[in-house]
Amino acid sequence: SQAVLQALEDGLKKADADPSVKAVTICGENGKFSAGADIRGFSSPKTLGVALGPIVSLIESSEKPVVAAIEGVALGGGLEVALGCHYRVAHAKARMGLPEVTIGLLPGAEGTQRLPRLIGVPAALDMITTGKHIPATEALKLGLVDEIVEENTIEAAIRLANKV
Repeated sequence: SQAVLQALEDGLKKADADPSVKAVTICGENGKFSAGADIRGFSSPKTLGVALGPIVSLIESSEKPVVAAIEGVALGGGLEVALGCHYRVAHAKARMGLPEVTIGLLPGAEGTQRLPRLIGVPAALDMITTGKHIPATEALKLGLVDEIVEENTIEAAIRLANKV
């Protein structure tokens, strides 16, 4: 939603400007990182506001380490947000993917560029063209996530942020 995108932008800019902030952790709410955009918004008239692509670029360009704490799902735009982060920690039960293709859309926030850079072209093409969701264990093997945890994902992401 525009509110979430605006909050991400405001929070990142505030963190980058604050010398007491050493790192940033991005997490979802209620055990889910993000299932991406609400597709009903695709058919509404374009409104002024923040777009996902520039937010992901803002995350990626942060001078401070940004760690995604992935619980539940990171799908579509949610995975693209995680791809913009410098590090990713996932709960063992988390699933990730770019399912947009199953409804005739391509990922629109540069996931088609960031994913191949991270996991290689063959694995990325498979995920992008099939829309399949992969479990955290496969994501770790591919290099999509840096760490898998069974416990509190947010605390693990904070520990990683403090370490780097």
